[in-house]
Amino acid sequence: MRIDLHAHSTASDGTDTPAELMRAAALAGLDVVALTDHDTVAGYAEAVAALPAGLTLVTGAELSCRLDGVGMHMLAYLFDPEEPELHAERELVRDDRTPRAQAMIGKLQALGVDVTWDQVARIAGAGSVGRPHIATALVELGVVPTVSDAFTPEWLADGGRAYAEKHELNPFDAIRLVKAAGGVTVFAHPAAVKRGRCVPEAAIAELAAAGLDGIEVDHMDHDADSRARLRGLAADLGLLTTGSSDYHGSRKTCRLGEYTTDPEIYGEITRRATGAFPVPGAGGRAL
Repeated sequence: MRIDLHAHSTASDGTDTPAELMRAAALAGLDVVALTDHDTVAGYAEAVAALPAGLTLVTGAELSCRLDGVGMHMLAYLFDPEEPELHAERELVRDDRTPRAQAMIGKLQALGVDVTWDQVARIAGAGSVGRPHIATALVELGVVPTVSDAFTPEWLADGGRAYAEKHELNPFDAIRLVKAAGGVTVFAHPAAVKRGRCVPEAAIAELAAAGLDGIEVDHMDHDADSRARLRGLAADLGLLTTGSSDYHGSRKTCRLGEYTTDPEIYGEITRRATGAFPVPGAGGRAL
């Protein structure tokens, strides 16, 4: 089985619609794909309706968190999307995205960049606006060559010249809320140093003690040494280890299925989840 547990659609900052993402996952030879848009479940219905036969969908979300001033992302799988407390927190994060993006645009304009809200809103479309949309605008304007090059201290990285904060969950609260909604939690790309400061390993141990289920090890932003260190840490803490593409369509260079999760780990994730169940494809509608 080929299992990719981290992918984004136009419901947040990917460039494929949920339906297109399901088709792309099938064409990439995946057996299982997780839809993990940022702080939203808006893409679920379209993805399920378009799910091809032979492909299983894991519903999820990537939750925006912050611990001691360090931004981090928590992958949440197979939770009940209607659970009230977790739903309310996702709404708070989503509602704060627009004023936060507008603040970052203002900072960029003060730095002499001719970016506008209309441009960023056009790029985001119906998706939940975020930094990758602003980064895409910078690429369009020729300020940086790629989206990744916008995530530096010079521009949009945490603490960068054009960075602005938004409402984010404490990761301990995120674990509690996802567990209460019957879901499973995995710390996304915990050693992605190119994105800025990382949560220290001592904090990961505290998160594990609070109920964290796993860490994402095999990821494009982790080098070989980081992966080996994270595997050792996971073994010491009794955490599951996943591998995923973090696919964003054409917005990033990663390919669906570039990194995958072991079927036994996937099986354990599904065994732990009680809020929702993987959805097997039944043919989908024409795309």
